Amino acid sequence: VVLVESGGGLVQPGGSLRLSCAVSGLTFSIYDMNWYRQAPGKQRELVAAITSRGGSTNYADSVQGRFTIFRDNAQNTMDLQMNSLKVEDTAVYHCNAHYEGRVSYDYWGQGTQVTVSS
Repeated sequence: VVLVESGGGLVQPGGSLRLSCAVSGLTFSIYDMNWYRQAPGKQRELVAAITSRGGSTNYADSVQGRFTIFRDNAQNTMDLQMNSLKVEDTAVYHCNAHYEGRVSYDYWGQGTQVTVSS
């Protein structure tokens, strides 16, 4: 199973970035997908979540209204559109694939750095 994030970078406050997560090696359409982030010295935070068929999404209060999570089950990809970025959004962003059944499975990408700075 491989999850590969892309799209991170340096952006000024108020700017936008779109992160992508390409997934292979699992049945993508049965996994809930999540974006987490971790800033230096802080705990990992769940930023956005989308259910397996895309019918439901959830966001951290800190990003509600600014970030949008998407998935394409035909392409095995998940995106995070981030608008109105703030300095406090600076972190390494990781995609996560989660399956909850009789046995739970979690897979993680290596992460992509997002830096918001003027």
